[in-house]
Amino acid sequence: MNVGDEFVVDISSIAHGGHFVARHEGRVIFVRHAISGEKVKVRITEISKNFARGDAIEVINPSQHRIPPACRFARPDGCGGCDFQHIAPQAQRSFKAAIIKEQFKRLAKMDIDIEVEEVAPILGWRSRMEFTVSENRKISMFQARSNKLIEIDECKIAHESIKISELNNQKLPVGKKVDVAVGSDGKSVISIEGVENFTLVNQSVNGFEFSLTPESFWQSHMAAPRTLSDAVLKFAELRSGDHLYDLYSGVGLFASAALGIVGETGRITMIEESPNAVTDAKRNFANYPNVEIVEGKVERELKRFVKGDVVVIDPPRSGAGERVIRQILALSPRTLIYVACDPAALARDTEILERFDYSLDGLRAFDLFPMTQHIESVARFIRRG
Repeated sequence: MNVGDEFVVDISSIAHGGHFVARHEGRVIFVRHAISGEKVKVRITEISKNFARGDAIEVINPSQHRIPPACRFARPDGCGGCDFQHIAPQAQRSFKAAIIKEQFKRLAKMDIDIEVEEVAPILGWRSRMEFTVSENRKISMFQARSNKLIEIDECKIAHESIKISELNNQKLPVGKKVDVAVGSDGKSVISIEGVENFTLVNQSVNGFEFSLTPESFWQSHMAAPRTLSDAVLKFAELRSGDHLYDLYSGVGLFASAALGIVGETGRITMIEESPNAVTDAKRNFANYPNVEIVEGKVERELKRFVKGDVVVIDPPRSGAGERVIRQILALSPRTLIYVACDPAALARDTEILERFDYSLDGLRAFDLFPMTQHIESVARFIRRG
């Protein structure tokens, strides 16, 4: 098998990462632009020792879930930003649920039942976009698993305030990154790599006002901050006077949601590594003396603390890992809320928590990245006994 070879294959299950599985002469092929149950012609794009990758370039027997992509750049050899534009939205969520179930079965040795909840809108939802400027000074996205740039003049998942056609008329510097962030007020802020930008992005969530540098992390889906903070609060069951830890806190989305519940007698400790996010958080929480903001790695800073009531973690894609989990459990919290952007990492950490007497007590999943393979989950763990 060589890169560029073409074969007719039958598509089976979906795999973690958004590819669908096929086999040819005993070799596994992870296929983009396909759907389970289809027969397609696949072109091989990459080969490794144990498997290959490819694109479905012709659909011979289409799935009932196949739809025309909304974006003309969502195609083989096109933009790599969307994985699922060829799949009906309800089926997208079913496939994502299957990914979560498979990861928990394989990594946590648990059979779970989960539904990925729809979060509107499914197009025009993305409030933050990162582009690269091509040699023609055009806004571009990378092809999937490639450094090749695909010039675009529109993006169907981008918020309406991200006007790519206008950016293409600005003679942007070749090769530079261009970030666009949209606030809850609908105003966009453009940042160009290497150019200082002192404009802040305004976000309002549940009555709390944030002013953020464009570089600070913020959930991409316009509805994500409210959706996730509501889910976290419901699971956390906070009480007046609680000491809440918000780990990998970013600018403090979950801390802001908890303020009114823990009250003035309560305490919130945020730990965040990013200097930009810490600067933003200190500015936004300046009038709340019961909120302490610690800059540094969670695994280094958390060991200074000895007790806590509730812990919320929103770790990077790789997960928290056993070292951090041991430090969290040393606080003896009654409840741990885990916000996860990768189901495999969540499943691995669930197995660790179950070993240390914390049981998975609730799990929700949200389709906060429609048309892509990404999933956001919120899990609740409680101390046994």
